[in-house]
Amino acid sequence: MAYNHKKELSKPERFVGGHRLCAGCGAGIVCRAMTRALDEGDKAVICNATGCLEVSSFLYPYTAWEDSYIHSAFENAAATCGGVEAAYKVLKKRGKIQDNYKFITIGGDGGTYDIGFQSLSGAMERGHDMVYFCYDNEAYMNTGIQRSSSTPRFASATTAPSGSVSTGKVQDKKDLTQIMASHNIPYVAQTTFLGNFKDFHEKAHRAIYTPGPAFVNVLTPCPRGWQYSPELLPELCRLAVETCVWPLFEVVEGQWMLSYEPKKKLPVTEFMKLQGRFKHCFQPGNEWTLKA
Repeated sequence: MAYNHKKELSKPERFVGGHRLCAGCGAGIVCRAMTRALDEGDKAVICNATGCLEVSSFLYPYTAWEDSYIHSAFENAAATCGGVEAAYKVLKKRGKIQDNYKFITIGGDGGTYDIGFQSLSGAMERGHDMVYFCYDNEAYMNTGIQRSSSTPRFASATTAPSGSVSTGKVQDKKDLTQIMASHNIPYVAQTTFLGNFKDFHEKAHRAIYTPGPAFVNVLTPCPRGWQYSPELLPELCRLAVETCVWPLFEVVEGQWMLSYEPKKKLPVTEFMKLQGRFKHCFQPGNEWTLKA
């Protein structure tokens, strides 16, 4: 069915206002778009790793989630979701549950690329019928903007600061999406917030309704860690795609498919210059970082 923007926006919100996420943060956008991809009538269990989203969207007894929600530790959100999915299948088989449930895990790059990688890999290998959404803001934003394995090269972070003897993080960003595709799971995708959210919605829906494990990596700008003015969030997403910093693609049953190819690829500096975490790269003497 063709994507109908007006129809999708008319659905009741399943991630509602009242959360404490920062202005210009992409995590709440991921949640709204992700839950909107659920078919009406289907219920969901959301397993959320510790991080910005968890501390901002759920503070007992208040919650921004309309669906069932489980806060897991940094390292075990995917394992929690896999356990709930396994229990659901047993109860469904015994006739104790009639409703249709979908199982969704969400975590930031700290709880996905790093601390939660073991449980994520295990859940994917075991073949649980679940989808993992990573809101990738490229650092440990909740605890002070420390670098993660998702932080790109030359980005300044509190544990990889730029200065007179440093140009930020020295290592390249881990390619987690490729690693997940190497698990030979049915569906893997990369997306971000573009235009009317057609790309995000279609990939989220496909991931949720593909039988078996699925993984969706979403570039999710952070105004504090990336150091940009909140209204620039959609522009940063656009530039990430147009510079090929964040290519849009999906891997369906092992087949790689590019979702979008820029008509005119922009230089990576167009993406970098809007972010304070890269400002040192534009200072005299650091021209080599831009070339690199």
